[in-house]
Amino acid sequence: MPFIQDGPDASLTAAAVRQLCRDNELPTPSTAGWAPDCAQANIVILPAKYADDFRTFCLRNPVPCPLLGETKPGDPTVPSFLAKSSDIRTDCGRYNIYKDGQWVDNKTDVMEEWKDDSVAFFIGCSYSFESALVANDLPLRHQEIHKMTPCYKTSVQLMQAGIFSGRMVVSMRPYPADRVSDIQAITRSFSKAHGEPVGYGPEGAAKLGIQDVDGQKPDWGDATVMKEGEVAVYWGCGVSPQQAVLDSKIPGTVMCHQPGMMLVLDLKAKDVCE
Repeated sequence: MPFIQDGPDASLTAAAVRQLCRDNELPTPSTAGWAPDCAQANIVILPAKYADDFRTFCLRNPVPCPLLGETKPGDPTVPSFLAKSSDIRTDCGRYNIYKDGQWVDNKTDVMEEWKDDSVAFFIGCSYSFESALVANDLPLRHQEIHKMTPCYKTSVQLMQAGIFSGRMVVSMRPYPADRVSDIQAITRSFSKAHGEPVGYGPEGAAKLGIQDVDGQKPDWGDATVMKEGEVAVYWGCGVSPQQAVLDSKIPGTVMCHQPGMMLVLDLKAKDVCE
């Protein structure tokens, strides 16, 4: 379906947004801004034999991988405390498919790939705190220009857990340098949605090993627009587990959300705060 240019319809419920995704009718390039009072989740679906290691990986790396919940092996039903009457095989906008640590496909559902031993994990997303930024006069550039949030693979090595290891991925949003302290204060409490920034400006980019300080060549997502007086602000990102799948060359089939296309939850954004 072609993308619209007017942005998300903020009046729709989370369930209605999931129905749009299920029907392959979400008319925007990402789920950012949809059901703005609700939380969103990154998705990783993998064989049950890796579930313990992956759960530990998330717990050891809570900033990029804040774990919200998981399914039972073979049961595609999203836990009801996250979203009611939701099937994880169909309710994200799009999915990336990996086999033996290699990307192989991008699909609108994973009905064919889902197995009897598949376990889905739900990881908090920074889209969950975006409405709080907007409410404090901190607009979102990616929504203004109808693009996806730029994301970068950093040089920061995450703590290994069993088969899983990899480098942290961060999302980036440009903001005036004199508002960084406000941004830190607003997002700090969203501990289950990556929390406060892990870095900002040229110094932060250098510590993270990011050379593209102007947001023009991200590893995922779209290039952004930087205005005079703005700096890049970086948050931990739930694409980190997908990078771990690639870095660790996980055998078998792993399914993840397409970056930017999250699962929109019934869980309220305020409920991912400390």
